[in-house]
Amino acid sequence: MPPTLDAIDRRILRVLQHDGRISNVELANQVGLSPSPCLRRVRLLEQSGIIDRYVAVLNPAKVGVGLTVFVRVWFKTQDAAITHQFAETVRGFPEVVECYLTTGECDAIMRVVTADLHAYWRFQSDHLTRIPSVQSVKTDVPMETIKASTELPLL
Repeated sequence: MPPTLDAIDRRILRVLQHDGRISNVELANQVGLSPSPCLRRVRLLEQSGIIDRYVAVLNPAKVGVGLTVFVRVWFKTQDAAITHQFAETVRGFPEVVECYLTTGECDAIMRVVTADLHAYWRFQSDHLTRIPSVQSVKTDVPMETIKASTELPLL
């Protein structure tokens, strides 16, 4: 059962999701607390695991991975060993930034980033389709990003 978050905790989390480098004094001002109680709440949110970690969000094009593709994967079979082997293999590919096992039409969906279409083709042919559990893959190339966010909705 997740811990209960009050309105102040939610305000703190909204601000930190938008700017994880904000100073405690500025955070306290924005959420209506003095600095000491604000820092205590942030520490409790960290200790409870609600705040998982702090990261820098990079601009993909400026670091040489400007192409994002979505890959649907079908397994040869769906037993636990196959699923585990696929998961362990995919975790080792830095190009795979998200991967989800799914119900429905395909067995897994991945978000893959590479420099360009040729680099993705090499990744697919040299690595992805060589995973023993993979029967087939279908790749979708987005034409335009409408929304990309790391912020979770806190209602």
